[in-house]
Amino acid sequence: MRVERTVDIAAPPERVYEVIMDPSRLDEWVTIHHHTEGAPPDRLERGSKLTQCLKLAGRKFKVRWTVIENDPCRLVVWEGRGPVASHARVEYRFSPNGDATSFSYTNEYDLPGGVLGRLAGRTVSRVAGRELNSSLQRLKLLVE
Repeated sequence: MRVERTVDIAAPPERVYEVIMDPSRLDEWVTIHHHTEGAPPDRLERGSKLTQCLKLAGRKFKVRWTVIENDPCRLVVWEGRGPVASHARVEYRFSPNGDATSFSYTNEYDLPGGVLGRLAGRTVSRVAGRELNSSLQRLKLLVE
């Protein structure tokens, strides 16, 4: 499954990057974020690891994330492992646009369960898409 969204934020890429790479601020913009475990106390960088506890559609679950690529203010790539051997890959892309930033978020994930997992994935994808829209609007308000 894949969920992609882009939002224009009236702030330079450095400001957007500063907020999204601070694990203590995840609760300020990620709507499904519950808490983190083992997060570094300051900015995340390549090789940083954390466990993010999330809540989606009334269910709590954990994803163990690793920042695998970090080109500040251009591209950040995360890989995650979730429950029942699920996998996720998240990309943040920053494109300067005058005094603003076009921020793109892509989440590719697979759910366990074969055919049933793929069927459930459609519902999860719709819910995740709505939550992502809300998260990006929160990020926009926070950074601007």
